Amino acid sequence: MPTTRPRLLLVGSGMQTYRQYLLESIGTAFDVHLLHTAEPTWEKPYLAGWTVLPSTVDGPAMAAAARVLHEKDPVAGVLCWDEGRIHATAFVAQALGLRNGDPAVIWRLRDKAQTRAALAVAGVRQPRSIPVSTEQEALDAAELVGYPAVLKPRGLGASLGVVRVADPAELRSGYPFTRDTTAPDPVLYASDQPVLVEQCVFGEEISVDAAVRDGVVTPLFVGRKVVGYPPYAEEVGHFVDAADPLLSDPVLRAALQDTHAALGFRDGWTHTEFMLTADGPQLIEVNGRLGGDLIPYLGELATGVDPGPAAAAIACGQAPDLAPTRRRVAGVRFFYVDEEDTTIEEVSFDADALPGSIDRAVPVALPGAVVSPPPRGTVWGRIAYATVVGDSIAECRSGLDAAEAALRVDTDSRMSLLRESHAR
Repeated sequence: MPTTRPRLLLVGSGMQTYRQYLLESIGTAFDVHLLHTAEPTWEKPYLAGWTVLPSTVDGPAMAAAARVLHEKDPVAGVLCWDEGRIHATAFVAQALGLRNGDPAVIWRLRDKAQTRAALAVAGVRQPRSIPVSTEQEALDAAELVGYPAVLKPRGLGASLGVVRVADPAELRSGYPFTRDTTAPDPVLYASDQPVLVEQCVFGEEISVDAAVRDGVVTPLFVGRKVVGYPPYAEEVGHFVDAADPLLSDPVLRAALQDTHAALGFRDGWTHTEFMLTADGPQLIEVNGRLGGDLIPYLGELATGVDPGPAAAAIACGQAPDLAPTRRRVAGVRFFYVDEEDTTIEEVSFDADALPGSIDRAVPVALPGAVVSPPPRGTVWGRIAYATVVGDSIAECRSGLDAAEAALRVDTDSRMSLLRESHAR
């Protein structure tokens, strides 16, 4: 039935574990029409409609399908939180004359080499970065940026393929890992330089989720990263403090505003990562979407600002509700197995051992799943997670320690041994 609620096109739904809370909240205020490559399942209760397409990474083709929908029932905005699809989504917004409809701008964010080039021209502080196409070029670049250096895929998210190398021998060992790391949706470049060799800067790495409207950047949530499995950069947890002093830090706010201006990003939601060095913040990367790893969910727990409807409102040209209603600290920790190629029988938490501060304790790996720790098991290798709310990061960390102690993992060692014998 026709409604007076804004009609929002959502491109892809992402992994239910990490995105259902967004779709659920958006569905309370917007008529969401999903563009996807398969019939929706868990998404259906939150949708007003859907269209199954051959591809959601072919921007022009998806834009043509969106025009047909728009002619029948006008669309107010287009939203995507999937890194592999945000560039294609920009073609849809462009075709319908909606916000965030410049594919060149989004490509400038997706292609980290273009990001570095644009920020260098604008004078934004960042690590030195050199794109390369061969191992020898990487060795030559590392001599210029200095060791330790960071190898990074040119267009992947979630720290996939990122590795720190201390010397030429480690670079030779790590280069194939970075070069060959892929995501479910391939990123194609006109350039044949798929790897970036970057200066390694030291400090605390943070992320900033921000609402951007008419070029004005409003930081909402600062995520304090917990990184594990060195020399890889697996994000194993985050903390968000509603009272984080960085939200009002003039140096960080200026760097955030200058970064968006240099990249030409004027409308939408961004997830920007900085390294807080002894000499001030240095830009690591900018993603033109909501943060992953439940960071926006932590932001809602900590501040009361609901990120889903806020991002949808910006996409539809509306003023979002960004007024905090809470002042807490929230955290998340992701759990992994210890051994590669572990077959899961069951993952659970001892409910009696969980403290009252735990918000969620969620098994992720299903019975029969074969999982590995990082670097092989990244986002898809996680077996469970827990979220917590408290009055300080220390209190939240203590709650997550208790959740980790309450985690129970049953594995099928017989199947693991069988695989090993077949491998031999």
